[in-house]
Amino acid sequence: MSEVLDRAESGRAVTGTMGAEVAALPPHMILMAEETRDGVPTYWVSRGQIIAVLKAVKAAGRLRMLFDLTAVDERQRQTRTPGLPDSDFTVVYQITSFDGPLDDLRLKVAVSADDPTLPTATVVWPNANWLEREAWDLMGVVFEGHPSLRRIMTPPTWVGHPLRKDHYARATERPPYTLSEDDVFREQEALQFKPEEWGMQRHSENSDFMFLNVGPNHPSVHGVFRVMLQLEGENIVDAVPDIGYHHRGAEKMAERQTWHSYIPYTDRVDYVGGVMNNFPYVMGVEKLAGITIPPRAQMIRIMLSEFFRLSSHLVFYGTMVQDLGQLSPVFYIFTDRERVFEIIEKICGFRMHPAFFRIGGVAMDLPKGWEGEVKAFLDYLPPRLAEYDKMVMQNPLFKARTKGVGIYSTEEAIDWGITGPGLRATGLEWDYRKKAPYSGYEHIPFEVPTAANGDCYDRAAVHIEEMRQSLKIIRFCLENMPEGPYKAEHPLAMPPPKPRTMHDIETLIHHFVGIGWGPMIPTGEVRSCIEATKGLNSYYLTSDGGGMSYRTRIRTPSFIHLQQLPLLARGASIADLIAIIGSIDFVMADVDR
Repeated sequence: MSEVLDRAESGRAVTGTMGAEVAALPPHMILMAEETRDGVPTYWVSRGQIIAVLKAVKAAGRLRMLFDLTAVDERQRQTRTPGLPDSDFTVVYQITSFDGPLDDLRLKVAVSADDPTLPTATVVWPNANWLEREAWDLMGVVFEGHPSLRRIMTPPTWVGHPLRKDHYARATERPPYTLSEDDVFREQEALQFKPEEWGMQRHSENSDFMFLNVGPNHPSVHGVFRVMLQLEGENIVDAVPDIGYHHRGAEKMAERQTWHSYIPYTDRVDYVGGVMNNFPYVMGVEKLAGITIPPRAQMIRIMLSEFFRLSSHLVFYGTMVQDLGQLSPVFYIFTDRERVFEIIEKICGFRMHPAFFRIGGVAMDLPKGWEGEVKAFLDYLPPRLAEYDKMVMQNPLFKARTKGVGIYSTEEAIDWGITGPGLRATGLEWDYRKKAPYSGYEHIPFEVPTAANGDCYDRAAVHIEEMRQSLKIIRFCLENMPEGPYKAEHPLAMPPPKPRTMHDIETLIHHFVGIGWGPMIPTGEVRSCIEATKGLNSYYLTSDGGGMSYRTRIRTPSFIHLQQLPLLARGASIADLIAIIGSIDFVMADVDR
């Protein structure tokens, strides 16, 4: 079995409530338990029993979420634990409970390369739809009974499954690219819209449907993606999102970068979230390596993350208002965002993508005079937010466009995997920083904003109140910043501080090896999660004991949230659709990775 972290390091016991429930299932349903480095209860389930187990897990609690579903290609694994079921591909189900204290569960199913098939989990959780499509597209696992198992990230003409270990990672590993006339014709044919292939009908009993293509370069879709609308008059009968235009293989790139050099790639996932993307990744590596982070580094991470939460929420606020017809607020709001970037730049050296977090801490200490800059901003922004309340939230036109539009309940949010402001807008007071605090959030006083109706207006209101809470958290960091090192003194926390690099030969060798090969992270797997700008962002990391990740799974909130769009759009008007899209708060790099 894999080595288990001490409970004080992992932050939870090896078995929780959900783990005990699964262990109590009939023996024929569970093959075995596995101990993992993050302490999450992990069980191997036979292929024929996985749906029965998922149904039992969901039925045991009102608020059980399929948090993630992914696959791992085990065929080149060197240090796989002896005694585990034989597996060419392992399909991993991550499940979370919202009923009480955080209680995770991990289920694994072994499938062979000769018959990589599983029954679909969409019969249990609807949000399994896109997750299974992604696992088929990128890993080649077939989910029998899936309502629409087709490519989601790669073009329909793509050959192979890119996340498999035997699939090439770079174009330089292939012959020069050519495109014959026949290939051009085939690609053009694949681009033609055929409603039946999208699960749509051409006719109703009373009329012919009209089909409208919104995107992929429409200003209201907030990025390069499109929505195919099936219309009957002014009403939307169906809306099918088409994503993948932004996909660049972020998970595949992790297999070609050292643990340390991959950090800048994470910045580009939620590209308005900045260092918030570094956070779950470096925490996951630190869990694998057993690195304890100094208090000052933890507080710096929290402060910078909350600054980027402000930056992201300001983008959401300004662009959503602009989508609904108010032009003036976006100019004022983006001016405030520039003030945020000025502080981030003075601390980190970069604005949007500073890649400032490091394995074991942060890149450098806070500069002289940072306190004055931060304090001035904390005094500046609250009056501006109060002014925007009058300008936007109390505006009768904004209310008319957002109240009662795009409603979903707490149960629907859980079924579809919604987290973050979208979940809290339904009335559920659940924030990862409170329920499973990390990096010292448990010591910081702040409230969790909620609303009641779960509509577009409430989602905006929760975002705005979260900005006020972020200011409260930043003020606490300002007034309680501890002294001490900004980086852990650990051989796997690299590179060493620059003043010491040229001081002695041991440190110089450590720097040379660490930069050239990367730290050798112990074998194991962990899931690390944070309350990111748009919801829960998680990294599921698998180490084979080398200087690079064997498998990096990035679970982003935007990908999960966007697939709920058809449910919210049916029966709405096109004008309502624009408000719904704006209220979801997503960016396409966070969707496509």
